[in-house]
Amino acid sequence: PFCGGKLILNGYSWLPNHDDRVGGQKVRNRKGRGPFRAPMYSDQGQRGGGGPGPRVPYGKKYDKDWLITALQNICSMPFTPVHYHVEGNRAEFFIEDSTTANALFKVSRKITDKEGYKVTVLMNPCPPPSFLQSELKPADLEHLKQCMAKRFDGSQQALDLNNIRIDPDLVSQNIDVTLNRKNSMRAVIKIIEENIPELVCLNLSNNKLFRLDDLSELVNKVPNLKTLNLSHNELKTERELDRIKGLKLVELWLERNPLCDYFKDQASYISEVRERFPRLLKLDGQDLPPPIVFDVEVTPDALPPCKPSYFCSEEIKTPIVGFLQQYYSVYDSGDRQPLLDAYHDGATFSLSMPFTMQNPSRCSLGDYHKDSRNLKKLKDPTTRFRLLKHTRLNVVAFLSELPKTQHDTASLIVDVNTFTNTLLSFTVTGVFKEGKSRDSVRAFCRVFVTVPAGGTSLCIVNDELFVRNATTEEIRRAFVAPAPTPSSSPVPTLSAPQQEMLSAFSLKSGMNLEWSQKCLQDNEWDFNRAAQVFTDLKVNNSLYYSVNETVNIPRFKSPSW
Repeated sequence: PFCGGKLILNGYSWLPNHDDRVGGQKVRNRKGRGPFRAPMYSDQGQRGGGGPGPRVPYGKKYDKDWLITALQNICSMPFTPVHYHVEGNRAEFFIEDSTTANALFKVSRKITDKEGYKVTVLMNPCPPPSFLQSELKPADLEHLKQCMAKRFDGSQQALDLNNIRIDPDLVSQNIDVTLNRKNSMRAVIKIIEENIPELVCLNLSNNKLFRLDDLSELVNKVPNLKTLNLSHNELKTERELDRIKGLKLVELWLERNPLCDYFKDQASYISEVRERFPRLLKLDGQDLPPPIVFDVEVTPDALPPCKPSYFCSEEIKTPIVGFLQQYYSVYDSGDRQPLLDAYHDGATFSLSMPFTMQNPSRCSLGDYHKDSRNLKKLKDPTTRFRLLKHTRLNVVAFLSELPKTQHDTASLIVDVNTFTNTLLSFTVTGVFKEGKSRDSVRAFCRVFVTVPAGGTSLCIVNDELFVRNATTEEIRRAFVAPAPTPSSSPVPTLSAPQQEMLSAFSLKSGMNLEWSQKCLQDNEWDFNRAAQVFTDLKVNNSLYYSVNETVNIPRFKSPSW
């Protein structure tokens, strides 16, 4: 004989595309919209002679606990059966999503009962049960509110909802509050929002939570939440934590969840959790090392003072400073096409931004997001390769599409990484703003890999740019004083038009600012006349050209005039 039953699944339309024969009877799965109905049968083939096996309606012979436990132990997805009951010869219960339905279907005929017969799981659509969709009645909501009030500790701003389903006050009123159901969790969050939005500690342990989708509303509705207890639940993967990673938690409990068993060691476990909650100080009751984050207020002694630039030697300091002065003069000018002369024909460029946004209330980095090549986020090799910009034409074309900027040259710090006769690599960090608004201050880190390009010129072969939102302290200190000119010689204060003319003349001529200014001053700040004089002197190997060649200031590879 075989025993029949139905699983009624509340989820999306999903059905196998074939019919199943159970005990000789053809059972057709009817495709439909919305949720699922999944008959579950014990397939016991016919004993004895030929002909179809008998359909004996003895599904209720299975003990509920045995059947559910057997399914839960073998199913790849955790689930909680809802409204388990027997209808005729079939056991019925509800499941809430299509992913779980798919996983349950895959365990068909993998469970053997005590008589040696296989349990088969079949799926059919069904309308959603009304009690799963409906909100709690007003009277039930009031009882739930009173129950939560008894569990709230005002002195600690803490709410204890541990195993709330069996709370005597709710059970006595026949109120079923199961927090792994959307209607129950929604009701609880609504009560919290309306009555205790300043909540700091929340205990949701022992509530059979297998997903955290419905808990995501806490991020906006309970902004002060610092401690969350999710222990003794059914969370199977750390990816569930992504739903609530917007919470600024300092203490989290996850012990006795299946996900805890999937890490090779404690360090990996801590790393994955802290990736979602970088301010976390306690995990499962254990103290963690202080977090390293960049958007927190710190005491003056918390971090060592920032060191000045490191150049290895004065020999390479002058070329680098001159190079950066010219580079960012062009970069911030509004027309970045002249940067073509700074890059090697086969140059490569990449842009990246932080993997997680710790303060989304600030200006977003939307202009950079689509081109970000953060390898921690991007796993697809094709996408990784596509986001690399190859050749100087593509590099400069891409740079020209980025927002217009103004760099705070006073904030620039340079660290030389590698210096040989054939290669010079250095890192530049600092801040810039987009346009003229102080509300769009960004911090950046840029690594230039350069090679000699004749004389003392530098040519970029690799350029990596990392952009993030500036911290509060970086914003406070940005653009507070006139930026000093990063050259080897001081330049007197000039008017804005003169400074603009000086930068343009230095770029076009390849001379440093000191000698460019001298040339302009000698020609009464007449750009065209100064250019003609410089060209004549250069042709004749006279003063300005000779001076420029003897001073260690690099020029772009092919300065256009």
